[in-house]
Amino acid sequence: MTRTLFSLALGALICVLPLFCNAYWTDVCVMIGLYALLSLSLNVILGQAGIFHMGHAAFFAVGAYTTAICNTLYQWPIFLTMPLAGAAAAFFAMLVARPIIHLRGDYLLIVTIGIVEIVRIALLNDVFGLTGGSNGIFGIARPRFLGFRIVKSIHFYYLVWGMVGASIVLFYGLWRSRFGRALNYIKADDIAAEGCGINVSRYKLTAFVLGAFWAGMAGTLYAAKMTTIAPESFNFMESVIIFAVVILSGGSQLGVLVSAFLFIGLPEVLREFSDARMLVFGLAMMLMMIWRPQGLLPPGPRRYPVATPSAAAAGQGGRS
Repeated sequence: MTRTLFSLALGALICVLPLFCNAYWTDVCVMIGLYALLSLSLNVILGQAGIFHMGHAAFFAVGAYTTAICNTLYQWPIFLTMPLAGAAAAFFAMLVARPIIHLRGDYLLIVTIGIVEIVRIALLNDVFGLTGGSNGIFGIARPRFLGFRIVKSIHFYYLVWGMVGASIVLFYGLWRSRFGRALNYIKADDIAAEGCGINVSRYKLTAFVLGAFWAGMAGTLYAAKMTTIAPESFNFMESVIIFAVVILSGGSQLGVLVSAFLFIGLPEVLREFSDARMLVFGLAMMLMMIWRPQGLLPPGPRRYPVATPSAAAAGQGGRS
């Protein structure tokens, strides 16, 4: 009950927050929303399936560059490129994850770090002749919705946070589904899950592809907001931040939102302290890991209905 009330209060705050902020803080909240969206997509992979993946910025980059290329070269509307960006990121995830999905723990983590660096270097050297190299891509159009051009920070705020709200509803339904239960078993013990008949590799790959699809669509929003993208916007540190948001959250969707506000918003609040702000932020993270290693708001235990012997007997009696 307490968590429900907190969720409603946080949702109400998010709805009215830009009405009390200037343009700068509204932009900060837009970036918080983008990182929340990316972290929700990684939460499917890391928080629900327990797959140690620190290359999520690679899928973010694939989505952003797909949108930028389709919009600047072929004049595709931004919203039309969004599913294509997600599909491109998902296809790339399937290609890179299939050979490595059997790895576990630190071994998989190291390989995914390599993926994000490979993507960044490929973009930096303009391997495909479309990414603009170190200069990136300029002149990305603003999105339009039913003839309305989304330009102002407050417009992007509601666009991004509307996407976050839709993602929460979708991923909550996923978590409650049979697929979500299978991921929960795999996270707890993938060997035991496989012994129970769950195709662990297939479920892990599906979680990887789904998370990448959502990260690719987040890349579309980022490209539309910034109107210019470059390889340095998708470096390894971006993956580290997204990974840390999910770890700090404890694996719940509400925790992801709170963690994103702390991770992205707190350094901006402490900006006046210059270099000391990162020291304070790092100290706060260390204390958090010591006193609450399970995360800010870990998901509650899952409970499944179990038929009692008396209920089972009554059911059999009714059928006879």
